[in-house]
This record gives sequence, structure tokens and C-alpha cells, in this order.
Amino acid sequence: MITLLICVVLWGMGSLNHPAWAGLTDDHFDGNIFALYGGNGSLVPPRVTLAQSLQRAQPTLLVYYINDSSDCKAYTTVVSQLQSYYGRAADFIPIDVDSIPPQTSYNSSEPGYYYQGLVPQTVLLDATGKIVFNQAGNVDFAVIDDKFRDVFNLLPRTQSLELKPRPVNEINVELSGRN
Repeated sequence: MITLLICVVLWGMGSLNHPAWAGLTDDHFDGNIFALYGGNGSLVPPRVTLAQSLQRAQPTLLVYYINDSSDCKAYTTVVSQLQSYYGRAADFIPIDVDSIPPQTSYNSSEPGYYYQGLVPQTVLLDATGKIVFNQAGNVDFAVIDDKFRDVFNLLPRTQSLELKPRPVNEINVELSGRN
């Protein structure tokens, strides 16, 4: 009996010695991905709800994600870069898909209305609530930037000065490829 007890205790202690398994390239949970990998903890929780943003007639970027997806982890840098340019003029609403209540139908002021079952998914709504962009996967910064430029009636990137935001942290620089 004592031998069994010693074996159980030693086994339990051995399982506590493992290092953290989560990282950028795996699908393990390790916390708020926007703070850890995007260098931007201000995105979560969002400042406004989708209903509030639509009521304010504000352009809105919805980003559907889950915290334990390597694709979503990698995409956080793009979302952070977009917020650095458009965060004062548009509402950024990251939505953890696990927080969407399951129901048979949603209205257009509910996040479930736009969700297509894949992550990451990016939806850009103009000030009237019309869908301007809706795509799943890791979308390139330039693609969404072009859509924002259309929404705000800005010059195309080819006709404007190149903006260079400063990196938020070393992970941001590493992931964005701007070393």
C-alpha cells in the first residue's frame, strides 16, 4: 500500500515538472493572444459592443478568433497594425467565438450574425453597417488596409506616403517581418 502511495506521489510530482507547452506555432491555450502575440492588450475586451458600434454609425472591424489557434495567434499582429492606423476612426471588436451563444438565428447587431464557422475571420462594416469585407484566414495587412481606405475615402496606398508605425515589442517586430 505504501509503495503504491509513493508511486502515485512521485508520478504526480513528475507531471508538475513539465514546462509550459503553449507557443506561437501550436494550438495550445496560453492566455490573451492579443496581449501575448500582437503586443496589444487593449483590444480585449473590446471598448464597445457590435450593437453600440452600429448605433454610433462607426465603421467596425470584427475579428473572430480563439485563443488556442496558431493561425489566430499569428494574425494578431495584423490586427494590431490595423488598429494603429484606424483605431481612432473605427471600432475594433475582437470576438472569441466561444463567447457566441449558440442559437438558430441572429440579428445584424449580434456577432453570431456574421460568423461563418472559421477562424480567424475578418469582417469590415462601413458606417451604415454594410459588409465591405468578409474573409476567413490570415489576411494580409494590405488587403484590409485597402478596404479601410475605401471606407474612409482615402488615397490608395500607391498614391500616399508610406506610414511606418513603430513596433510595440520584439514579438510584434519578429512576426511582422520588419526587422
